[in-house]
Amino acid sequence: MDLLEYQGKQLFAKHGLAVPQGRHAATLDDAIAAAAEIGYPCVVKAQVAIGKRGKAGGIKVAKDEAEARTHSEAILGMDIRGFTVHDLWIEEASEIDAEYYASIILDRGEKKLLAMLSRMGGMDVEEMAERDPNALARRHIEPASGLDLETAREIAREAQIDDDVVDGVAEMLVKLAEIALAEDATLIEINPLIVTADREVVALDAKVTIDGNSLFRHTDLAELRDRSAEDEQERMAKEKGLTYVKLDGNVGILANGAGLCMSTLDVVAQAGGRPANFLDAGGGSKAEAIVDALEVITSDEKVSAILFNIFGGITRCDEIAKGIIEASNQTDIGVPLVVRLDGTNSEEGLGLLAEAELPNLHLEKTMLGGAETVVELA
Repeated sequence: MDLLEYQGKQLFAKHGLAVPQGRHAATLDDAIAAAAEIGYPCVVKAQVAIGKRGKAGGIKVAKDEAEARTHSEAILGMDIRGFTVHDLWIEEASEIDAEYYASIILDRGEKKLLAMLSRMGGMDVEEMAERDPNALARRHIEPASGLDLETAREIAREAQIDDDVVDGVAEMLVKLAEIALAEDATLIEINPLIVTADREVVALDAKVTIDGNSLFRHTDLAELRDRSAEDEQERMAKEKGLTYVKLDGNVGILANGAGLCMSTLDVVAQAGGRPANFLDAGGGSKAEAIVDALEVITSDEKVSAILFNIFGGITRCDEIAKGIIEASNQTDIGVPLVVRLDGTNSEEGLGLLAEAELPNLHLEKTMLGGAETVVELA
């Protein structure tokens, strides 16, 4: 789950990190009131879960109320790389002496958190690292010991941070590592991490990603989830407890087991089709789960045919058949269904489907046959 900048900064402040004073605003009136409270000059910042906001015109300095109004009105509703701006962060302007880059990221290959620091902040870090790999000081954090202050100082010196702020930057790195562990963050990035005219180290930005699987431990963070920005089908599937990933094709897919589902995607692509989703019904699926799965798949307007690829082990094919029949009786599915049932109780399941005489139902004996048929129908 990605936090918006203001949410990340509120999280930082809760853990004692220095951030500029700011106020959240969701309307033009809120923004003007927040600017008056913060004082001028202030910065009007678009709140969207994507970078390069400044280049898109989503960050503007306001010297007075007229400029705050003009900028807020222009930024609210703005489209930034596919994200619509619904929220603003009105922040006090900062006097910047230096800009650094700092991050704590989960290195999945090493199964450890990785601290990264550079004195070249405020620019595209990927391009910077590509041009000069030594521009980023890196250090893995041992899970048992965490990041201690002396190690953080070593990272700061390696990154050639100005001597008078080495301690301040090191303290910031230590706190970022503590936040990552405490909040189950897979990414914390500050770009830029600034040094003010008073030589104070301040987080001028905040990019935070929380492990979604950990949200049951962080009810306060779970409440920050922007459900309006979530895909409709993925949100519906989550509510129904289904494992679903939306794709950009038109062939709906349901299989039991992640491996079989992935194979089904491949075979549909091999047959010339474009999968609309990954939906793993899981082992032991009951009729009710199949009804829910069909509801999710058919809610995607791009789906023009659906393939059920079931190999019964602990999943009983007769339960799958009952779910298909029940869903067809409850609603007009509206698109062809191609069904391949094999394994536990497959004969019973195929018998139930034959007796039901459902319209636009096609039975196939093999996965490849099912894929070829559903692609042709789609």
